Amino acid sequence: MTHPDSNLISNLLVEVSTDYYLDGKSKVEIARHRGISRFQVARLLAQARDEGVVRIEITPPRADGERGARLAARLGLREVLIAASGEDTTATRENVAVELARTAREHIAEGATVGVSWSRTVEAAVRHIGRLPQCDVVQLVGALPVEGSGNSLALISTFAQMPGVRTWPVWSPLLVADAATAAGMRRQPEIADALARADHLDVAVVAIGHWSERTSTVFPQISAEEQRAATEAGAIAECSGRLFDAEGRPVRTSLDERVVGVTLEQLAATPQVIAIGYGAAVAPGLVAAVRGGIANTLVIDETAATALETLLD
Repeated sequence: MTHPDSNLISNLLVEVSTDYYLDGKSKVEIARHRGISRFQVARLLAQARDEGVVRIEITPPRADGERGARLAARLGLREVLIAASGEDTTATRENVAVELARTAREHIAEGATVGVSWSRTVEAAVRHIGRLPQCDVVQLVGALPVEGSGNSLALISTFAQMPGVRTWPVWSPLLVADAATAAGMRRQPEIADALARADHLDVAVVAIGHWSERTSTVFPQISAEEQRAATEAGAIAECSGRLFDAEGRPVRTSLDERVVGVTLEQLAATPQVIAIGYGAAVAPGLVAAVRGGIANTLVIDETAATALETLLD
């Protein structure tokens, strides 16, 4: 049975939020009208946001739908969605994250199995995604903590708090010390179950990174010898810790054996793979991901779009 006070508070949250967000009243006006303090009004507004009574969505306009459609046709893709490039990396990342959230909502249906990799942009997108239909969310990679950001375990925990969403975490680092340790981690029942579900994804959300120190989260985590070996083997880009060449073919090195996460073959078998990337440097990797069947929808920024057009000319 619902306590009467709960109904009163719920009604007050709606009324105060309506006063403030829709009617444009100040906190002082609301406090005076309702006989409460301005600080109580502020707490009620914060509570309304925390409980989902109020959801604020900042949606930058799509840069150019026709341009995206032309790029999709040239690449043979379902969609290329272009977000505005910002004044700096942080602003660009946020714009791409908003577009990714919007695109993901459009593709995630009731009962879907959704695989989510980790990147700073994917992490940012979850802040904008709002409610999802009832679905399963599978963590595609182990955790790789990055200074100033979270990691894939923190990301999957965010999904776990969403009503109707079941999660399948991978309780492991993305990169471990050696192949034997990685094989042992992949045999752990919970991890094995999560990674096996990557064979049956309906949608995957991943990031494409150019294979270099500044544009890949994995590159700085490995030795100079491993970096050289991967580059000499033809690696130009990475996705979820997996390296691939200019044709989208997997590049096998000792690094690949140390990764606990989804494989490129699993992504290529997924019906809908939404891949994000921004900046000019990532363009060859995006083309390679398309050639290798790793991605069929791209969410990029204007700078990446220009670089893609130059590559395709």
